[in-house]
Amino acid sequence: MNPGQGGNPAGLTYRDAGVDLDAAASAKVRIMSLAKRTLGSNVISEQGGFGGVIDPGANADTLLVSSTDSVGTKLRIAQAMNRHTTIGRDIVNHCINDIMPAGATPLFFLDYIGLSNFDEELLAEIMEGLSAACTDAGCALLGGETATLPGIYHDDDYDLVGFIVGTVKRDRVIRPESTVAGDVIVGLPSSGLHTNGYSLVRKVFGIDDDASVLKDILPGDTRTLGDALLEPHRSYLPVMKDADGGILREVKGLGHNTGGGIFKNVPRVIAKGLAAEIDVRSWKTPPLFAHIQRTGGIDDLEMFRVFNMGLGMAVVVAESDADKLLGSVEGAWMAGRLVPQTGNERVIAKGL
Repeated sequence: MNPGQGGNPAGLTYRDAGVDLDAAASAKVRIMSLAKRTLGSNVISEQGGFGGVIDPGANADTLLVSSTDSVGTKLRIAQAMNRHTTIGRDIVNHCINDIMPAGATPLFFLDYIGLSNFDEELLAEIMEGLSAACTDAGCALLGGETATLPGIYHDDDYDLVGFIVGTVKRDRVIRPESTVAGDVIVGLPSSGLHTNGYSLVRKVFGIDDDASVLKDILPGDTRTLGDALLEPHRSYLPVMKDADGGILREVKGLGHNTGGGIFKNVPRVIAKGLAAEIDVRSWKTPPLFAHIQRTGGIDDLEMFRVFNMGLGMAVVVAESDADKLLGSVEGAWMAGRLVPQTGNERVIAKGL
């Protein structure tokens, strides 16, 4: 698909696949109000960000940043293909990308694996990916929990959740309020779906009923559909680190484009009163997304609400710093800019 082309408004939606983004957003408002009661003066970050920033002490030069997430139903694809060596990479890289928006780099990682029965080979494959991703990131894999819960998980069911803690120097915390109108948004390409939207994908292709479709060659690609869907979540740490080991000083905002797409994630890293004007025609949507949309007859807007659509990380920088980023990161492109917010919309998707 080329962004902006109309889909079928009667096509499949995320809600049809069992995921109601609007209901989730409403529930999170209530959850955040309850969590707010627990926050003390040592909590630096505002609610709604990607990672929580904690000040461990008044005299500390280094702050702690934490986040947690799961692989989601991408696990179903791994199960259908009996390939579990990359799932660990998915969750580590996802968590790394979620603390980077605060300016943090990873310190240590913990995992939770819940399964119906103890399977030594399965666990070894999962740990292979976890270990490799942590090694690449210079992050200690301290351990975690492996829970055998046959009353909760059934047959070959398992779940994989990650917990990460990183650090950032006090004077290098990235804050949304540092962004201003006129800053530009540089897009960094995703490696695929990353770890979001798989419930809809499984519905579109009927994978739970007939997994043989995963062996089909993806139109416009040389890989099978299954290979493309299992492509690991990309870590943006290697291209965002400077010579001192921190996140590039030029960065004013990092929007990790996960569940909810650009509409949910970019506003989380820009100042109140600003909107992100993103031209969805500024990049070519990868073949995988186009194939999903055609097969499911999915509307353009729904695609951008569910998937990253090829834009994995939105980097906000001053216009004067954009050329440095564009010249140093392969595949980066100018995706948009920040403008004063004039209505309710925090993201203006031009061409959609």
